[in-house]
Amino acid sequence: QVQLQESGPGLVKPSQTLSLTCTVSGGDITRVGYFWSWVRQPPGKGLEWLGTISFSGSTYYKPSLKSRTSISRDTAKNQFTLQLTSVTPEDTAVYSCARSNRFANSNLDERSTYDYWGQGTQVTVSS
Repeated sequence: QVQLQESGPGLVKPSQTLSLTCTVSGGDITRVGYFWSWVRQPPGKGLEWLGTISFSGSTYYKPSLKSRTSISRDTAKNQFTLQLTSVTPEDTAVYSCARSNRFANSNLDERSTYDYWGQGTQVTVSS
């Protein structure tokens, strides 16, 4: 059974960098064919895909956030990390990590795209 767990600060000040780590158990993040993503859901809004790192380490980002987003991984710890720079209150959301067994430029904002999820973590951007 694959399990994902997000960790990181719940409160970030405006203009600072949001950093979250997803620790994966029960599945190797380098296993061929799997993709590991970060998504978020702001209050009252729908799911928003932020970016993905593949089993080979390739990264893909939402174009409108690409300049502020970075996803990296630590294969020894079986973790992948999201960094979002220059945050504003509009970045307040529940952030989740998730796994999919395919990657395409469509349907990335749909829950059905992902087969395993972390529980999600609330991040608030406020001074």
